[in-house]
Amino acid sequence: MDMEQDDQLTVVITQVVKPGCETAYEAWLKDITRVSRTYLGHLGTNVIRPQLGVRNEYAIIFRFDGYENLKAWMTSRDREYWLNQGKHLVESDPDVQQISGLEAWFSLPGQPLKTPPRYKIALLTWGAVFVLINLLNTFITPLIRGFPPLIISLIITITMVLLLTYVVMPRVSRLFNSWLYPKLRKV
Repeated sequence: MDMEQDDQLTVVITQVVKPGCETAYEAWLKDITRVSRTYLGHLGTNVIRPQLGVRNEYAIIFRFDGYENLKAWMTSRDREYWLNQGKHLVESDPDVQQISGLEAWFSLPGQPLKTPPRYKIALLTWGAVFVLINLLNTFITPLIRGFPPLIISLIITITMVLLLTYVVMPRVSRLFNSWLYPKLRKV
């Protein structure tokens, strides 16, 4: 993937916290995310905490509006300082992965973030949008027919994005898992 493009970028950082250091790690996490918010282009930070039996690592997700702003944060002295402050709390160096755009829809829970080829992402996204927009137009539009066209469009697009993000694409990713992530054949 070409990281020089000016799209919204996401960095997913995963680390395993040493047993007994969770409270200190949470405090450290609060501090480093507070500092990251001061950087130009920061769009948000999310934290996915460990779940017993599912995953044992923390995933910290930083979103920035473009490559240059992300690079400024990733190479900053502030970030370096906070990483050094938290080293004693984690079992190993963090795993850092960068993604952009729709690729985040195609990650599998509990597995390292790998993205399939863009043509596969485009095909599955198009298919999901095609089916969903036709279903929404068939079942929702008649219920809101008296609304102004702009409001109808607003309701349909909000519903579609929420369904794509939380319902459709996670299921599509699992359904097409073997096509998106083919196993490497041994030679």
